[in-house]
Amino acid sequence: MKRFNLITILLLALIWSGCSVSKDTALPNVAPGLFRNALPKDSSSVGGMPLKSFINDLTVQNLIDTALVKNYDMQIALKNIDAAEVLFKQSKLGYLPELKLQVAASSSRPSDNSLNGLSLNQFTGSTHIEDYNANLGVVWEADIWGKIRNQKAGALASFLQTEEARKAVQTRLVANVAQGYYNLLMLDAQLEIAKKNLKLNDSTLRIINLQFDAGQVTSLAIQQAQAQQLNAAQLIPRLEQNVTLQENALSVLIGTLPKTINRESRLDKMNIPQDLNAGFPSSMLSRRPDIKSAELALTIANAKVGVAKASLYPSLVITASGGINSFKASNWFNVPASLFGLVGAGITQPIFQRGQLKTSLELAKIDREKSVIQFRQSVLNAVGEVSDELTKVEKLKTQYSIAEKRAQTLQQASKNASLLFKSGMANYLEVITAQGNLLQSELELTTIKTEQLNAVVGLYRSLGGGWQ
Repeated sequence: MKRFNLITILLLALIWSGCSVSKDTALPNVAPGLFRNALPKDSSSVGGMPLKSFINDLTVQNLIDTALVKNYDMQIALKNIDAAEVLFKQSKLGYLPELKLQVAASSSRPSDNSLNGLSLNQFTGSTHIEDYNANLGVVWEADIWGKIRNQKAGALASFLQTEEARKAVQTRLVANVAQGYYNLLMLDAQLEIAKKNLKLNDSTLRIINLQFDAGQVTSLAIQQAQAQQLNAAQLIPRLEQNVTLQENALSVLIGTLPKTINRESRLDKMNIPQDLNAGFPSSMLSRRPDIKSAELALTIANAKVGVAKASLYPSLVITASGGINSFKASNWFNVPASLFGLVGAGITQPIFQRGQLKTSLELAKIDREKSVIQFRQSVLNAVGEVSDELTKVEKLKTQYSIAEKRAQTLQQASKNASLLFKSGMANYLEVITAQGNLLQSELELTTIKTEQLNAVVGLYRSLGGGWQ
């Protein structure tokens, strides 16, 4: 009869195993149909391009390859994956029983005047008790309400979440390295412009000095020309300082000591991609690591609700142990006389634990609601980032076209002012003004060109590119 009851309990445990007591909350559909100011040609997106297909400059590729290996944030992200993988492997063993091996030996001497002492002396003729035991115990909890399954699902989602975190670190790292390199090219170009303008100012100052010696201009002309020359000269050490700081920042980013960054490219030789299709927001959601991480966070929250709710229901634990036991060491391994076995099953139903289980469930539900809100916010942020970068790419193109025409006009104006000044048809103020305007316009042109390159990289990252 007892055997029948035990078999019945086991069958019921197997039938109930996998039953769920909690309904998962589904992901909300919050993606818009299109990005603002974007008319996609098709579902393809630059965010889906492999990294080395999108960034084809070999110097940038080499810097990125170094950063992916040596950057410390990247190394920490990889270690987090290793830790999560260990926990996930452990969670997969949740369905298996626990096994414990115990070997023990004891000897006790009761008081001669105690009941145990009197009985022991009467029946065994000895004054002490010996006990030798070796047994293997098994404990198994039936997953009736899906608690173990939810724990496993949560561990898997946590493991996948660390992988998405690594992707997020990589996409940010790729963008920062590329943008840092483009800023370095901008500083190189601006340094070249400043040195060229300084030579132009030197030439103008020499002419004004000659005119002063001839009595054609006053000392005021020399002073203003010198001030213009010093303004251009002051830019050079400032730009050289910024070059060193940018090189140091880029070196730290790629995980090396501060050093000179070798660069074979020039800013004016860098091409701006013209056909940048953003695709549809729905495809962006499947690539963005931060959104995938928020999605997995909801999976973890669902699993925690399932675990918390299952804790309110009865748990079935089956135990078994067997081994050899003897009161004398000489008979310890006398088989089969020393063999013993025990099988038991118990159902535990929590009744009152000062509200701890119910509170845990309510907190898990609140955390799940927060996960939904955070998912909505991550989608909103992502769509906003893409829209920002699309706007930058479009408007910077127009700005560059205007700035380029302005720089060309001022280059011609500076040349004409110098020729007219030499022939006495223009005064020194017109020359100084023309040269100052030319310097500012050329510097501004390099800034806009760099902003264009950075916006393209920013668009690539915001669309989920950089980890492929």
